[in-house]
Amino acid sequence: MARRARDGKAQELAASRTLNPRPEAVVDEGFRSAEFFDARDLVQVRYEMVRRVEADGVSVSAAAGAFGFSRQSYYSAARALADEGLAGLVPAKPGPRGAHKLTDEVLEHLAGLRQADPGLGAAALAAAVSERFGVTVHRRSIERALARREAATRGPKSG
Repeated sequence: MARRARDGKAQELAASRTLNPRPEAVVDEGFRSAEFFDARDLVQVRYEMVRRVEADGVSVSAAAGAFGFSRQSYYSAARALADEGLAGLVPAKPGPRGAHKLTDEVLEHLAGLRQADPGLGAAALAAAVSERFGVTVHRRSIERALARREAATRGPKSG
């Protein structure tokens, strides 16, 4: 029965991107002897690593090694904890952080082209972006980006 609860916790940790990919690397005595600590919980492991250095005076190298991380990972975790609290220890979502092809400059150009010729289709706009900026963008991406931009300039709907 306890096994199922642990499996459920592992699923929850994975869903929240906080499942430690290397729990076996955590050799800290607290995680080996206390049931409270769970080496699979990445946030808890990172927090305890930082706490061991700051509160217990353990060296950065020793703490990082005991928790299965590099010294650089310790410094990153300590900075994130200081800047953002516990939320800073949760890994960031994977993937791009913003538009890397349809930048503000490209969208301005597209809006100008569309304003000059409202009948200009997305395929023609994609060709114009490719010609001017050397970037290949799918026509549907252009349609969505221009729709978002137009919605943002209209502002919130009043009801």
